[in-house]
Amino acid sequence: MGANDGIVSTASLLVGVAAAGSSHDGVMLAGIAGLVAGAMSMAAGEYVSVSSQADIERADLEREAREQREQPEYERAELAGIYRRRGLSPELAQEVARALMDHDALDAHARDELGISTNLKARPVLAAATSALTFSLGAALPLGLAAALSVPAIPVGVAATSLVFLAGLGALAAYAGGARVTMGAVRVTFWSAAAMALTAGIGRLIGATP
Repeated sequence: MGANDGIVSTASLLVGVAAAGSSHDGVMLAGIAGLVAGAMSMAAGEYVSVSSQADIERADLEREAREQREQPEYERAELAGIYRRRGLSPELAQEVARALMDHDALDAHARDELGISTNLKARPVLAAATSALTFSLGAALPLGLAAALSVPAIPVGVAATSLVFLAGLGALAAYAGGARVTMGAVRVTFWSAAAMALTAGIGRLIGATP
């Protein structure tokens, strides 16, 4: 998703600025500014979002630890009930709950009651860095193309090439998710083309305004 956003937003920006009749330096400056601003925006948004998730997880774990200290038998029965609903017999569910709580009660409840896994805990810094990196890699594609093209060729060249890559990414994402590949490619291509067409139109309108 970050790479898609990087391609769409940066390509649209470049197409719009070029359509307005800006100089090549102006187009590149706008594209670089868009890459930096977009990457930082993605990183900040992801950091805030994942930090909120981490705060919720921490609060849930603190509450669960307190409940285990205050009413351990109830918590064991609660865990056994979860295993019974998953298909274990009452006797086996009690045995599994007892064994897991004797080993690590908080981890057992975090995983099976709260759905929090140690391997999947929220990591805000990693999420922010990953989001910024994927956005930057996506944005580098149209920016590199714009650097090699003349201003009149940028709208068509950047838009066409970006749409090809976006279609490929959409198809790949759909394939990885087990969805229809054609639909995934068409959906991302259609909306990306609409975004670029809109910015190109606005750019031409502004460029034509005295």
